[in-house]
Amino acid sequence: MTEQPSRPARIAIVTVSDRASSGKYEDKGGPGAEAWLRDTITSPIDIVRHIIPDGREVVAAKLRELTEAGADLILVTGGTGPAPRDQTPEGVMDVADKELPGFGEEMRRASLAEVPTAILSRQTAVIRDATLIITIPGKPSAIATCMNAVFAAVPYCLDLIGAARIETDPAKIKAFRPKGA
Repeated sequence: MTEQPSRPARIAIVTVSDRASSGKYEDKGGPGAEAWLRDTITSPIDIVRHIIPDGREVVAAKLRELTEAGADLILVTGGTGPAPRDQTPEGVMDVADKELPGFGEEMRRASLAEVPTAILSRQTAVIRDATLIITIPGKPSAIATCMNAVFAAVPYCLDLIGAARIETDPAKIKAFRPKGA
C-alpha cells in the first residue's frame, strides 16, 4: 500500500539566463521542466517558476530564499556550461550542505548517448536543509533525458531528508524505495 503525502510537495523551478530574465529570450527550460514534472508526479504538487539572471551570487541568493520558504525540490535550469557567465554550479555549491555527485554523473552519461557535447555539462545535485536541489539543462528534450535518468531516486531522497513525499506514475518513472520505506 502506498503512503499518501501529508501535504503537496513544494517544487520550485529556477531558470538561470541573462537573456530570458531580460525578456530577450523565451524561457523554454522552466516550462519544459514543469511539464515533465506534471506528467510524471501523481501526488499533489505546488510548482512555482522563477527566472533570474546568470551569476553565482544571484543563484545562491535565490536558492537560499526558496529553501528558507520550504521548497522540497528545486530544479535549476541553465548556466551549467563552460561559458564565463555559466556560474550556476558555483552558486549551488555555495548553499550546499551535501553534494550528490551521482546525479550529475548519470545525467551526463544519459546525455552522452544523444550528444557528444554533454561532457561539457556541469550538472549536479545537492541537499540544503530538507531541500533537494538538482541542476538540469535548459533544452526541454535534454531536460527529459536527464530527468528520466535520475528521477527514480528522487522520491526516496526526499523521504530521507524529511521533505514531502511524492509519488510517480510507474508507467513514466518507477520510483525506487526499499521495501518498507
